Amino acid sequence: MLETKQKGLVTELQCITYFYQLGYLVSIPYGENSRYDFIVDIGSKLLKVQCKSSTLKEEGVIEFSCRSTRVNATKNISRRYTKDEIDCFCTFYEGKCYLVPVEECSTSKKLRFIPPKNGQIVGINFAKDYEAEVQIQKLCKEA
Repeated sequence: MLETKQKGLVTELQCITYFYQLGYLVSIPYGENSRYDFIVDIGSKLLKVQCKSSTLKEEGVIEFSCRSTRVNATKNISRRYTKDEIDCFCTFYEGKCYLVPVEECSTSKKLRFIPPKNGQIVGINFAKDYEAEVQIQKLCKEA
């Protein structure tokens, strides 16, 4: 069983490998003082990416945290990411890479593979809409 830090590193490597296999350049900051895990050069843009591990929350729904947490002498300190620090979150789940703009996140983000049982679709984030290739195409059109 992997510890939290190990799970995070595996997710980060999966995301980096995904972009690299698509032919994008990936740059990794030196040291541990960056709010982003890597930068991906998609040609017209440089994206600051923060990787987060996802967990299955219920059938057909994954979730990841959109905060950083560190421990000081007295307590855990959690902090949200801002648009000035990163452009998007990246997660990898069951062989697929997902990219979510930071402005679409609060303290956590849920992505659905199946609709809710009540049939609601308004305000629901479907995983297929956040597949990395879909998001990259959107970003390239904006540039």
